[in-house]
Amino acid sequence: MTSEKPEAKRELPGAEALSLAGMANYQEGAVVSRTLIHRPAATITLFAFDAGQGLSEHTAPFDALAHVLEGEAEITVSGKPLVTKAGHAVLMPANQPHALKAQTRFKMLLTMIRSQTEKADSSPASRDRNDKPKRE
Repeated sequence: MTSEKPEAKRELPGAEALSLAGMANYQEGAVVSRTLIHRPAATITLFAFDAGQGLSEHTAPFDALAHVLEGEAEITVSGKPLVTKAGHAVLMPANQPHALKAQTRFKMLLTMIRSQTEKADSSPASRDRNDKPKRE
C-alpha cells in the first residue's frame, strides 16, 4: 500500500532529468497546459501556445514568473508590452493586470508564487535589535 496521492502521478517525477519543452505538445488553434508541480506555496505549469493564441488581461493575487522556453510572445504587464523570446523571464507582480499573446508557437513555464502568512514570525531577522527573545 502506498501513501502517494493519485494526482501526484501527473506531476514531475523526482530525481530525473527531463526536457520541459517536450512535456507539452502544440495543438493547432489552442493553448495546452500541464501542471508539473502543485504545492501550497507554489504551482508550476507548462504552457504551449499556438501562434496567435493568448491569455486575455487578468489579475492574480500572487506573483507569477513566466520563463520562455521556445518561441516568442508579447507579455503585457500593467499596460507595458514586453517582447519575450526563449531564455527570457518576466515577473508579473500580484494584483497587476497582465496578458499574453503568442507571436509564434510559444512554450513557457509559469511559476505562481503564493505568499505564506504567519501568525507570528520569531525569526531573528524579524526582531528589533532591542527585542531579545526571552529565555525560560
